Amino acid sequence: IRSANEIHIPVGRRIQVFLESRDVIHSFWVPNLQAKIDMVPGQRNVTWLQADRPGVYRGQCAEFCGMQHAHMAFILVAHPEEEWEAWLAREREPAPVPVDSVLRYGRQVMETTACALCHNIRGTRARGTTGPDLTHIGSRRTLAAGMLANNRGNLSGWIANPQVLKRGSLMPRVDLGPHELHALVLYLESLR
Repeated sequence: IRSANEIHIPVGRRIQVFLESRDVIHSFWVPNLQAKIDMVPGQRNVTWLQADRPGVYRGQCAEFCGMQHAHMAFILVAHPEEEWEAWLAREREPAPVPVDSVLRYGRQVMETTACALCHNIRGTRARGTTGPDLTHIGSRRTLAAGMLANNRGNLSGWIANPQVLKRGSLMPRVDLGPHELHALVLYLESLR
């Protein structure tokens, strides 16, 4: 399961993590759980994670990698086994079908604008592979590599002009009208 900004693991079990970089050297580090390990472009590295108690742990890129290095964070959520199994089952599901006209319009905006060229939402026509999978973005705690809390205002601002919130981000600005943006944000929030 791939999920931008978050890793979910069961408590007490060693989990193998495969690491790759597409651009420059990064260093994967969850200080409370393991030593840092480099991610070199073109090479796959492997590490193991294990949390002995439930909680939320902060991870960080530990190698200076460019303008947004200080804002390359993620969280690791360690769940009791049953909670993790439930999370995993939800994550494997496709996106829920929109239940009202505003959410249906938001899905249409997602599928017919540049958003769908980069992002995937399983069960829809949005099948991009460049950006993060957004199938369950509404259940994530953060956006923009851990920099922003995942709430309506931040999500709207991130879509409208990501460079204002995180200069140097690879996400381009998408010009949407206010009604399109509102519907898209409500749709993305519904993806839990």
